Amino acid sequence: QVQLAESGGGLVQPGGSLRLSCRASGRTFSGAAAGWFRQAPGEEREFVAAISWNDVSTYYTDSVKGRFTISRDNAKNTVFLQMDSLKPEDTAVYYCAASSRRYSLEYNLKSGSRYDYWGQGTQVTVSS
Repeated sequence: QVQLAESGGGLVQPGGSLRLSCRASGRTFSGAAAGWFRQAPGEEREFVAAISWNDVSTYYTDSVKGRFTISRDNAKNTVFLQMDSLKPEDTAVYYCAASSRRYSLEYNLKSGSRYDYWGQGTQVTVSS
């Protein structure tokens, strides 16, 4: 069984930065596709960013392109989401997810149904 634990959320002013971390336990993150999703109050969960199982490809939703960066540190068994130039509309609970399959295609990595393991979420609030 895999457990994912997110950290790094908090309150930040518009234009500020945060780095979310997602640490896996129970199995290695290496070789697993991973993604970040978010859910704002009253909204459906949406895709934010993903990294393919072999780290070759990364994908982002249009609203965060150029501002967010997903990366992985296999030695720390951790996936990161660096968020810069944050906007109030980025406010949401952010969830980390991992798949047991070696997905690399965009349409797979953007679909929440492709992920087998989910973290408990971390709140990100962007407000002045």
